[in-house]
Formats: sequence, structure tokens, C-alpha cells
Amino acid sequence: MICMICRNRVTNYVKWREVFDSHAEDHQHSGLSLLNLLRDLEDPNNVFFNFEVTDMERAKSFIS
Repeated sequence: MICMICRNRVTNYVKWREVFDSHAEDHQHSGLSLLNLLRDLEDPNNVFFNFEVTDMERAKSFIS
């Protein structure tokens, strides 16, 4: 299994999460399956998430 670990510093988690969730279908089409989404306890706008990557080329294309 190949995993991608991502970190985003956001200004408003609630708004960011709405946009992130709206991309779920795009993630799947890009060969990405969300495994975890975590927030820093001391800074809840510091977000970490892991994707399982099933198609590296499509995932790279989506990220860029």
C-alpha cells in the first residue's frame, strides 16, 4: 500500500472541511482514498490527512 501524508494550515477549519469534503469524488477518481484526517490539539487549523494511493500518476496530476 502506498500512502500520501498531507498537512494543511488553514485559516478556518469549518470552511476548509466543507471544500475538502466536496472534493471526495474527485479524490476517488484520482486514485486517492482518505484514510485519516487529524487536527492538532493546540492549533486546530493545522490539519493532517492520509490518503491511500491506488494510481500514482492520477494522484500526482490531481495534486499539481
